[in-house]
Amino acid sequence: MIRTIRNILLLSLLPVCGMAQDQEKETPPPGGEPKGFTLPEKETFTLENGMSAVMVPWGSIPKATIQITVKTGNINEKAGEVWLADLVSDLMEEGSINMDGNQIADKLAGMGGNLFIGVGQHTTTLSVSVLYEYVPQAVEVLADVLMNPAFPEDELERLVSDRKRQLSIQKTQPQPQAYEQFYAAIYPDHPYGRYFPTDEMLDSYTVDKIKSFYQQNFGAKRTTIYVAGKFDAAKTKESIANSFESWRAGVPAEYPIAEPKTAAEIQMIDRPEAPQSTLIVGLPVPDPSNPDYIPMSVTNALLGGSFGSRITSNIREDKGYTYSPFSTVTDRYRSSIWFELADVTTDVTGPALREITKEIYRLQDEAPTKEELDGIKNYQAGIYVLQNSTRGGIIGQLSYLNTYDLPEEFLTERVKNIYAVTPEQVSEMTKKYIRPEDMTMVIVGDKAKIEQQIKEYEDEMKDKQ
Repeated sequence: MIRTIRNILLLSLLPVCGMAQDQEKETPPPGGEPKGFTLPEKETFTLENGMSAVMVPWGSIPKATIQITVKTGNINEKAGEVWLADLVSDLMEEGSINMDGNQIADKLAGMGGNLFIGVGQHTTTLSVSVLYEYVPQAVEVLADVLMNPAFPEDELERLVSDRKRQLSIQKTQPQPQAYEQFYAAIYPDHPYGRYFPTDEMLDSYTVDKIKSFYQQNFGAKRTTIYVAGKFDAAKTKESIANSFESWRAGVPAEYPIAEPKTAAEIQMIDRPEAPQSTLIVGLPVPDPSNPDYIPMSVTNALLGGSFGSRITSNIREDKGYTYSPFSTVTDRYRSSIWFELADVTTDVTGPALREITKEIYRLQDEAPTKEELDGIKNYQAGIYVLQNSTRGGIIGQLSYLNTYDLPEEFLTERVKNIYAVTPEQVSEMTKKYIRPEDMTMVIVGDKAKIEQQIKEYEDEMKDKQ
């Protein structure tokens, strides 16, 4: 009986297996061209104190994301204030003069969300995602946290100790060491170049200093609240007005413009007995306000900024020098940097640099094929549209425009502009901006084992100039 049932089951599967084999032989249809990003309809208004509000009804899930963005961050720190903005946010998380941190967490949890406060180079953000019916109340809670921080002095020592532990860990890791040296070389005497504080610097931060930074850099004129998702527009607008209208205006945002340094130099950080070398090679490139920015971003994706890029295929797939190399264009206000980063085996440090350089020169001398570039453009456009298909993605793009003072066309025309890039433009961008002879290189590794490799690479570069 069991054998009979087994035979019946096997026979019933045969047509399915045959069908699967036939399907495997079929060539799948070509992928469609990604659609452009359409900015959802939004309502914007400004309070009398200068605070901006953007409300974006979007999606069908009965939930909304609220994000408050203040245009201040690490960029407004002075030379002896590195990570001071981060400690401001740490203390803000401890609560307001009306509710402590635990009370705030409990209140937002009852609305289906939790508070996040983050600090970046240019912005400080407070955000939460809550259920539809709680959006007005969540706005009130965020307003209280932002406008009435308690800055409890008895929590500062613990928070400083936490930051010092983070610092000590990061300072022992090769990539953070490389980043610190690289940014200091590109942006001397500017906040962009100050990657880590010292322990002494952290110990010098008092509650009075934190309050002073807050008073100087927080205010309505620097602040925008974004609400995206499903919410009652009338009640949300009323809540925003009632919650924030009494906040002081403060001063408009001010980002000191950086003057990046371009210099052909190699800096080494010694890590005796290190099995790998961490490489960062790069230089300044056009920022998002420049017409060359989109062609440059496509060029980056083809050269090293995607899994199928040329440098990745070379030093990962072909040579096996590294596992996860990548290149990127990192944006700053009116300044951007292109760099390639790779952790390579110590004994191929010089050869890895040589192959990276070879791929750059090859792209300078010979434009990519249309087929290769089309694949990269499809990837770039598709990723861009996917990133903007969430509440947080929409807010992120709108905040990006505000931070970098860009028009909406930067978003709505981006896919079209990506597809407009030609093979000749890619080669032109590489010649114009990605010049190995002008790059800053930082290498973290065993100096005794890599120094001769680097000298041989330098001598080869001098011969090419």
